[in-house]
Amino acid sequence: MTSPEASTELPSVAPQLRALRRRASLTLEAAAGAAGLSPAHLSRLETGQRQPSLPMLLALARIYGTTVSELLGETAADRDAVIRATDMEPTVAGGWTYVQAGAAGRGMQALRVQVPHGSQGDIVRVHPGEEWLYVLKGRLRLRLGDATHRLGPGDSAHFDSLTPHRIAAQDPDGVELLFVHTLLQSPTATLCLGPTPGETP
Repeated sequence: MTSPEASTELPSVAPQLRALRRRASLTLEAAAGAAGLSPAHLSRLETGQRQPSLPMLLALARIYGTTVSELLGETAADRDAVIRATDMEPTVAGGWTYVQAGAAGRGMQALRVQVPHGSQGDIVRVHPGEEWLYVLKGRLRLRLGDATHRLGPGDSAHFDSLTPHRIAAQDPDGVELLFVHTLLQSPTATLCLGPTPGETP
């Protein structure tokens, strides 16, 4: 059951999810199927009863032909070249804490992300585009295809997002990242959720 606190952490997401789905002329069933969700789960996201994780937001943004910034309720009028630290409000979703570190409505999205230990360690993502990440603090375990990489502060990775990938904090204190990704709009964009068979996070 979702706690009252969890349901209010992303107040702008629920109405935006429904409005953008309708703008894309997608039924609840079609959008949920494209995102790998059940219609009931997507309905709960749209009514604010459930909280979307960052990977879910990325998947829905691609399906609706938009950006995470627009899903979070930001508009083109908010698009400034300079983003002040005092204007960046942290958002908590799926255990991650992230802050928009780039302008809204751009083809390339920049985030500052805090990943707690054990959070979403079993989620494998596959989608069109590119990703670049830079470790600010802590140690990161990055799974790319069949290879596992361990990155520390100052290390970075740049990869094709169609390569199955998984991000997990290696240390109990979590890891802090700079994360940049492209939002290639594709109706076939997929998000694969669940543990890789025979593996533990």
